[in-house]
Amino acid sequence: MKLASFNVNSVRKRVPHLLRFLQRAEPDLVFLQELKCQTAEMPALEFEALGYRCHAVGQTGGRNGVAVLARIPFELVADRLPGEADDAQARYIEVAAAGMNVAGIYLPNGNSGGEEGYAYKLRWMERLRVLAQERLDSFTPFAVLGDFNVCPTELDLAEGTLPPTDALCRPESRAAWRALEFLGLTDALRALHPREAMYTYWDYGPAFEQNRGLRIDHALLSPDLAERLHDCHVDTSPRSEEQPSDHTPLLVEIQ
Repeated sequence: MKLASFNVNSVRKRVPHLLRFLQRAEPDLVFLQELKCQTAEMPALEFEALGYRCHAVGQTGGRNGVAVLARIPFELVADRLPGEADDAQARYIEVAAAGMNVAGIYLPNGNSGGEEGYAYKLRWMERLRVLAQERLDSFTPFAVLGDFNVCPTELDLAEGTLPPTDALCRPESRAAWRALEFLGLTDALRALHPREAMYTYWDYGPAFEQNRGLRIDHALLSPDLAERLHDCHVDTSPRSEEQPSDHTPLLVEIQ
C-alpha cells in the first residue's frame, strides 16, 4: 500500500506535474493540499483517465482546498475537521480504505491574521489531536498525511531559513506537534531517517538549487501501521520541473 501527500499550490496549474507523478510513482492513495479552486472546478477527469477516482473539498474564493485521488476503493469518512462548527476553511478530508482510515490535512500556516491567525492554528492542531485520540482509542488503523506547516525540530529547516518567531517553528507549534506524537503516532520519515536533513518545501527563487528548504509535509502513523512501515521518502522530481509547486511529494509504503 503506497500513500502520498502533495501540496500542489493550485491543482489546475499542476495537472501535468500530477499526471507525471502518478504515472511514475503509482501511489494507491494521494492526498492533495492547497487546491485553490472550488469543488466543481477540480480537474477530476484528467486523473480518472489514469484510473484515479477523485473526491475534492474546495473552498469558495479559491483558497485552501484538499482532495484525495485513489486507485483503490474508498469511502468518505469526513470532509471537515470536527470541533468548530463555524470553521468553513477546506482543510481536512478522511477516507476509509484497505482496512484503515487515512486523513489528508492542510494545517493553517499561522503567520497571517495576527495573533488570532496563530490561535486558529493552535486550535486546529488541538482539534486534530482530539480526533486522532478518538481513532486510536477505537483501535482504528489510522494515518494523517499532509502539509502540517510545522518544522518539528531544528533538523527540519535549513539554517537561517526562518526566524524563531515564525509560526512554523514557534515553541507552541512544536509542542502541539509533540502532543500528536505523544498519543503514539509515529513520524514515518523520521522513523526511517532519524538524522538526515530532508525537506519537502523550498521557496521560489534559488532556494531549491541551494537546498534551503523546510520539512513541513509529514505522515503520522498509528502503532499498528507504524509496525508495517516499509519505506518513506521525499520525491524531489516534481520540484525540479518547470513551473512547479513550491512543495514536493512525500511517499509512504506500508506492507
